[in-house]
Amino acid sequence: MAKVTGATLIARSLKQQGINHLFGVVGFPVGPIAAAAQQEGVNYIGMRNEQAASYAAQAYGYLTGRPGACIVVTGPGVVHGLAGLANAQQNCWPMILIGGASETYRSGMGAFQEERQVVIATPFCKFAHGIESVRRIPYYVAEAVRNATYGRPGATYLDMPDDIITGECDEAEAVHAGRVPEPPRTVAPQENIEQALNLLERAERPLVIVGKGMAWAHAEEEVRAFVERTQVPFLRSPMGKGVISDEHPLAVSAARTLALQQADVVFLMGARFNWILHFGLPPRYAPDVKVIQLDIAPEEIGHNRPTDVALVGDGKAIMQQMNRALGGRQWFHPKESPWRQAIAKKTAENVAQIKPQIDDDTVPGGYFRLLRDVAQWMPKNAILSAEGAGTMDIGLTQLPAFDARSVLNAGTYGTMGVGLGQAIAAAVACPDRPVVHLSGDSAIGFSGMEMETLCRYNFPVKIVVLNNGGIGPGMPEIPENPMMNMKPNALIWGARYDKMMEAFGGKGFYVEDPKDLKGALAEAMNFKGPALVNCLLSQGSARKPQQFRWHS
Repeated sequence: MAKVTGATLIARSLKQQGINHLFGVVGFPVGPIAAAAQQEGVNYIGMRNEQAASYAAQAYGYLTGRPGACIVVTGPGVVHGLAGLANAQQNCWPMILIGGASETYRSGMGAFQEERQVVIATPFCKFAHGIESVRRIPYYVAEAVRNATYGRPGATYLDMPDDIITGECDEAEAVHAGRVPEPPRTVAPQENIEQALNLLERAERPLVIVGKGMAWAHAEEEVRAFVERTQVPFLRSPMGKGVISDEHPLAVSAARTLALQQADVVFLMGARFNWILHFGLPPRYAPDVKVIQLDIAPEEIGHNRPTDVALVGDGKAIMQQMNRALGGRQWFHPKESPWRQAIAKKTAENVAQIKPQIDDDTVPGGYFRLLRDVAQWMPKNAILSAEGAGTMDIGLTQLPAFDARSVLNAGTYGTMGVGLGQAIAAAVACPDRPVVHLSGDSAIGFSGMEMETLCRYNFPVKIVVLNNGGIGPGMPEIPENPMMNMKPNALIWGARYDKMMEAFGGKGFYVEDPKDLKGALAEAMNFKGPALVNCLLSQGSARKPQQFRWHS
C-alpha cells in the first residue's frame, strides 16, 4: 500500500475542505507542511511575522467564507499566532491556526520550544485539539472547519507534533472525512417575524443598525431591499460598511449620535451591543428604546440590554422572511416624518461643520483634506484595509465602500497591527480587485516588514500612511534626553516609510503639501506593484470632540 506523510495529509485535507491558500512562517517542525501544501495545489504565502500571518488568515476566512489557515512553529511561534486566533474569535471570523509541536514521545521533557499549546489556545477559540495519530488528520481538519464556520463563526486550533508531521500511514488507512458543507441557513419562527414588523410599524423613530454579520451572511441584497421597502433610516457598524452604501439617502452615519439617542425602536441586524455600539445603554440610547435583535447566536440575544423581539438564525434567510412578510403590508416610514426630517437636518449641519477642514489647503494637511483626495482616488470596487486611531476612525467616515465585505479594520478587538496582514489577505482572496491600505504612522510600524512580503509576491496593494509622528499627534522634533523629555506617544514626525517600500522594490512617495497628493496617488495606482504614499499630517488635526468620552 502507498504511504502518506502527516504533512501531505494535512495539506490534502485543507485542499479538500476548499482552503486554497496557507499563510505562515516556516521553521521546525512545520516546514514540510508548507512544501506539501504546494505539492497538493495549496498556495503558500510566507510572511515575516506569525502575528501578521495569523491576521492574514483570519481576514481570508471572512472574505472567502472558508476558514483561513495559518502554520506557525512551536512555542513562541504559537504564542505570536495567538494574536490572530484571538482576533478571529472576537471578530467572528473563521480560521484554523496549525501549530507545530515537539514530539509526542518527548512531551513534558523540556523539548525544544515545548509549550502547553492546546491549553493556551483553548481560551481564544471554539475548538482546540492535539493530533495524536497520522491517520486521523483528515477528521480533525474537518472538525476544525465545522467549528470555525457553523453557528457563530470563529477560530480553531490544531496542534501538530513533529512525529505526526513526518510520520506515515497507509493511504487506505487514513480516516475519510468529506468536505464540510456550507452552514445550514436557519430561519426564525414566523410569529417572531410578524412581531418584529408590528413593532417597527408602530415606531415613530425606527432605526436599523447593520453589522458585519449581515456581510458574512451575504445578506446585502435582502438588507437593501428591506431598507428601501420600509424607508427606515439605517446606521452601519464599522465593518457593516458597504452592506448598504454610506451614500444611500437613508444612511445616518453623519447624524449617528442623534439617531442612536432618539430612536424608539432599534432593529439590530447582525451586530452586537458591545463597546462599538455603546452596549445599547443610556446615554447613547433612550432608556425605553425597544430592540429587535437578529443574530446567529442565541446567547447573544439580550446581551447588555433586554431584547423585545428575538430573530435567531441566519441573516440572509431571516431577511428573506422579513421581505416576504412585507409583501402583505402597505406600511413604510415616510420621508416627511419628523424623524426623517430631524436626521436630514443634523446630517446637513455635521457635513457643513467639517467642510472647511475638507477644503483647507494648509501645509501640512489635516485628516479631512487628505482623505478628500484619497476618497476621490479610490476605485469603487476597492477593498479597504484601515488601521490606526484617528486615521482609521476618520477614514471610515470619509472613504466610500459600495459593496459588502469590502472593509477590514481593527475590528471588535480594536487590534493594531492587523492592517498589512489583512491587506495581503485581500490581495490573495480577491486578486481581481484593487486593495487600498490606509494606516497611521504608528500602526504601520506594527507590521511594516510585511512590505517585503508585498514586494516578494508582487501584490499590488496601495498603502497610504497619514504621518503625524506619534500614537496620536507626536512632537515636532525629538528633544534632547528623549527618555525624560519626549512625550510617551511620540514617534519621528515625517519618518520615511516610503523609502522602506522602495528598499524592497516597491514604489514610494512622500507628500508634504496636500496639493501634491493627487499626483502621488495617481502615480501609485499606475505602478504595477506595491506602492506607499507617505503623507505628512498636521499634528493639530483631530476628530471633533466626543460628548461622552468613555463612549468614543
